[in-house]
Amino acid sequence: MVIRPIKLSLTLAVFLALFFGGVIKESPAAVSRIEYDNRIVDQAGRTLVVAKPFKRIISLYGAHTENLFSLGLDNEIIGVSRHETYPPQAMQKPVFSYREDPEKILAVRPDLVIIRPMIDRGYPQFISMLEKNGIAIISLQPANVANMYIYWQILGLLSGKQQQAIKMISYFKAAVSDFKLLTDGKTTKKRVYFEAIHSKMKTFTPDSMAIFALEAAGGCNIATGAKPVRNTNIAYYGKERILSRGPEIDVYLAQVGAMNRPSMKLIAQEPGFKTIKAVAQGEVYFIDEHIVSRPTMRLLNGIYAIGKILYPEEFSSKNLLPHNTQSRFQRD
Repeated sequence: MVIRPIKLSLTLAVFLALFFGGVIKESPAAVSRIEYDNRIVDQAGRTLVVAKPFKRIISLYGAHTENLFSLGLDNEIIGVSRHETYPPQAMQKPVFSYREDPEKILAVRPDLVIIRPMIDRGYPQFISMLEKNGIAIISLQPANVANMYIYWQILGLLSGKQQQAIKMISYFKAAVSDFKLLTDGKTTKKRVYFEAIHSKMKTFTPDSMAIFALEAAGGCNIATGAKPVRNTNIAYYGKERILSRGPEIDVYLAQVGAMNRPSMKLIAQEPGFKTIKAVAQGEVYFIDEHIVSRPTMRLLNGIYAIGKILYPEEFSSKNLLPHNTQSRFQRD
């Protein structure tokens, strides 16, 4: 595969914050971009000129941390957020929080702190203190896969790893294409309800990363008409609509994590759910939210995991899975 450079004059739809468990979608009036002179404008409207790669980086969001390691950064990462779980190296790094005194961060002299928009909105004094002390801040969180590619480019520009970012994008796209080929010949595809939050009967918007993963694995999303909640990637569907489609649902899939903690018993005993074909037939499955909702290379793991649930025969021989994507993109 020939890897062609991606121009840096791309317009980047802004990455807005998690709100009620979802990523707020981009506003047409507020866009971020990388300009020809390596100038980045983030969602908050701050401008950052990358004169040279940053060498002392603190990541305050797990997805940023994963991606920085995928780009081959280790020594440059001097701190991470709480509750990091991947990759294992991240758990060996010093831990920082936007809820703590910013003096703790100032003491280790970072040159860049990467945040997500909910920190910008919720902790302005924390951000202001860092900026007043000369620390560069950038706020990123892509809402969909198209923006994820540009987000990876931004991280590459910030760290001097542009070529590695291009390789990540090319590898990801090629892997997704390979996955799709596994089910392209099927005339009938499994119909799936993908639960985001059980207690509120919410699913994902059609353009979310979770639904991208489902469809790349050959699944058919039955909740295509779900409306976004407060303009996020979480969508309200409601029990009535779920039950009305019950006889059509071949597989009931639920994400598991901080946003949603379902169990087989909870779903099986939900009033009315026994009329859902998937529930009645025991076709209920759970998947880690980190591999279906985060903008990282592990989204491939999510596609693969869903594929093995829906089409175990087709996906059984697919030995792709990059539990260790970090080693793939570290060299030019």
